[in-house]
Amino acid sequence: IDVFLARSLLEKLYLFQYPIRPASMTYDDVTHLSAKIKPKQQKVELEMAIDTLNPNYCRSKGEQIALNVDGTCTDETSTYSSKLMDKQTFCSSQAASNVSRYAAAVYKKGELHLTPLHGILQLRPSFTYLDKADAKHREREAANEGGDSSQDEAEDDVKQITVRFSRPETEQARQRRVQSYEFLQKRQAEEHWVHLHYYGLKDSRSEHERQYLFSQGHGLAENTELIKSPSEYLMMLMPPSVEEENDKPMAPSNVLSMAQLRTLPLADQIKILMKNVKVMPFANLMSLLGSGTDSTAVLRCIQQVAMLVQGNWVVKSDVLYPKDTSSPHSGVPAEVLCRGRDFVMWKFTQDRWVVRKEVAAVTKLCPEDVKDFLEHMSVARINKGWEFMLPYDEDFVKKHPDIVQRQHMLWMGIQAKLEKVYNLLKEHLTPKKQEAQSAHPLLVSGEQRVNMAKAKVKQNYGQLEKEFQKQKAEMKSNDTSAKMDVSSICIKEEPVSDEEPMDTSAYEGMNNGIVNGLHAEENSTDSLNGHLPGGCIDRVAQELKAFVSSTFKKQFVLTLSELKRLFNLHLASLPPGHTLFSGISDKMLQDMVLDTGCKQILVPFPPQTAASPDELKVYALWEAGDTYDQHRQVLLEIFSKNYRVRRNVIQNQLSQECGEDLNKQEVDRVLK
Repeated sequence: IDVFLARSLLEKLYLFQYPIRPASMTYDDVTHLSAKIKPKQQKVELEMAIDTLNPNYCRSKGEQIALNVDGTCTDETSTYSSKLMDKQTFCSSQAASNVSRYAAAVYKKGELHLTPLHGILQLRPSFTYLDKADAKHREREAANEGGDSSQDEAEDDVKQITVRFSRPETEQARQRRVQSYEFLQKRQAEEHWVHLHYYGLKDSRSEHERQYLFSQGHGLAENTELIKSPSEYLMMLMPPSVEEENDKPMAPSNVLSMAQLRTLPLADQIKILMKNVKVMPFANLMSLLGSGTDSTAVLRCIQQVAMLVQGNWVVKSDVLYPKDTSSPHSGVPAEVLCRGRDFVMWKFTQDRWVVRKEVAAVTKLCPEDVKDFLEHMSVARINKGWEFMLPYDEDFVKKHPDIVQRQHMLWMGIQAKLEKVYNLLKEHLTPKKQEAQSAHPLLVSGEQRVNMAKAKVKQNYGQLEKEFQKQKAEMKSNDTSAKMDVSSICIKEEPVSDEEPMDTSAYEGMNNGIVNGLHAEENSTDSLNGHLPGGCIDRVAQELKAFVSSTFKKQFVLTLSELKRLFNLHLASLPPGHTLFSGISDKMLQDMVLDTGCKQILVPFPPQTAASPDELKVYALWEAGDTYDQHRQVLLEIFSKNYRVRRNVIQNQLSQECGEDLNKQEVDRVLK
């Protein structure tokens, strides 16, 4: 079994150990009410619901506890607003101080993927509500004794007071005070809580995050320390002494010694080169790494530190702006800088030209930071904007279509994040061809326009001439070939297909011949719209059917838009060259959904809705083989008549159709 080390959730993955639950509490998606964390202390506090309708729950005891804690009046500060103990708070403590020996493991297709744990937290019930009840009890007693102690207080006021000045605190006294339990408790209490949002087990966000438990580089790209030559492995076991390292002269920080560089592991070499050069074609990178370097290993490593833009590799933003750093110009944190630079890189995947004012207007960053982003990967042209500094690398795109497809999927994910952060409009998502053309007369002189038109005509004429000569040569070769019996020729008639390629309107602006992540020539026979060779159709159908059936068993109801998003995430997790990369059209996907036992629910959405057509197409699993099949079918029929229904109407309809009275929890489960 191959063992891989996944680093995507490094220093982020925690193991929660829940106590043995009582019969009235279940740890499922419904019970998590709120969660908060103190990151520095690794302290978590969860608030979970208690099933008050459970026969094991003592209602009188719950009412008594709520009365002791909150009293008779209820306001916003009340712990139990329902006058019933209907929730329980759990507080965490560290189970082990050193968790470096522990990891979470996922087994998939003969591979074991390990993710190191950052912490193991044991959750125990918190009884702070009892402290609150005791405090209220003491307040009531103090109020009752207030009248008796008034005379004593008057006598105390007459007593003589001795004033003393504190001595200057010595260093030893300060250290003892800092190490005291009271001081540590006070400092821990000063740290603010960070509120969290809980995502259920079957939520699409949870599905997406769970993919990070697998090694993103298919095992080898992120585990370059496991790919060592015998001499490198020996160097790791017996590193050189400190004296030898100190004897070496220190080079300036801005000087990169190629001799010293080649002594480093391959991944570190690529990272240092990309960090210094920032934009580089793959051929140039191979020449710098020296002869004998395996191109496959380089491709694995380069994807960890760079992104593909117009066939060239551009260093990732988080490599240039590590965590906990800030901008030297404006002091903006690294996270904001990375988002802004990713937006610039994404714009260059759509067009060779980027306007600086547009970037500044969207990212809201200072001009110096925006200028730094653009200077990393482009060159300023007078009256035109910023042009990507390297020409489109067509050779690399033709040789490595699987890498191009994978990078395209990654860019789709980045675009989705940018849309949410910056609220991008449609004019930002597609290149402004008409505006660019209309802007030329304002920026370019008449003589330049004439010269540009002439050059364009010559270019088009040359291409047409080449195509004509090619067709002419083919016709001649066909005429001189062996004569065939006309009656024996069978003309294959294919029906006109009404299939359309999967909707990638947000990425149609990607120029330079990139279509769905693959480079398409005019005479290319590669399939991009679902027309596959006969031998591959069955395999593609099986893979697609497995994905659709597993997805609907988890989600039950999906719009076409959400299904396509999950399918793109599934493609990104597949190895290069997988059969599903051949191209799946919208029609193929919808037909497969119907073939797997799902039905389209014609929900009567209001005509003035702003949803896209794909968001209006709703598909649902009709029979899942569980006890809720009949209830689910009734519910789907209700929604096929109205897109918004009251809860009591649903409950009454379910009771009538199914002939049984459902309680609140069962209705909640069906609705969920």
